Amino acid sequence: MRLRSVVVSLAIIALSAPVIDGQDLSKYRDFPFGTSLASVSKQLDRQAIEAEMIHQQPALIQELTWYPPQPYGTSRPAEPVEKILFSFHNGDLYRMLVTYDRSATKGLTDEDMIRAVSAKYGAATRPVADVNFPTNSWNRATERVVARWEDSQFSFNLFRSSASDTFAIVMFDKRLDAQAAASIAESVQLEQQGAPQREAVRVKKESDVLEGERQKNIKTLRP
Repeated sequence: MRLRSVVVSLAIIALSAPVIDGQDLSKYRDFPFGTSLASVSKQLDRQAIEAEMIHQQPALIQELTWYPPQPYGTSRPAEPVEKILFSFHNGDLYRMLVTYDRSATKGLTDEDMIRAVSAKYGAATRPVADVNFPTNSWNRATERVVARWEDSQFSFNLFRSSASDTFAIVMFDKRLDAQAAASIAESVQLEQQGAPQREAVRVKKESDVLEGERQKNIKTLRP
């Protein structure tokens, strides 16, 4: 029974994975890298305004989370993907984080997942490497890469989350991802530099409000 369950899970993942002709890593399913936030939102039947703004300066970094619909009342998900996190740099799609449903991959080993994904992506490499998450979408900023599929422009990285023990693939356009990472690092630095001034402004504002209440109460208090 366990073997049958594993085979069924592998078949679901393989059939549901994006069909990539000639290892075309420029897109995931119907979502090509470089696509605008407006276009992706339209495909998902969402509004672009629903995207979360992560950083505004020096570049606009936004994220949009999508949960693929599941048929009602099924014991095993027909769609093995639980959610996809789309990341945008100045409105362009540069990274996707695809998280698999735990019930769809329950019992599967790393080798099982590599075999299933390789059926669509081709041969994988096994680098001793970590993949990072600059916007810290997961509990950890980095995860160990289980397997990688890549070319000169794009990189697909399979990993098992250390926080939730779920399989996921993070994929990105190397050029846009490097630009986004540099923008995020600069934004974090700017936020840190401006923190003392923002704190001073906050303290003064609270002090001014408190003084206003004090003056009002001095005039109206009748012991």
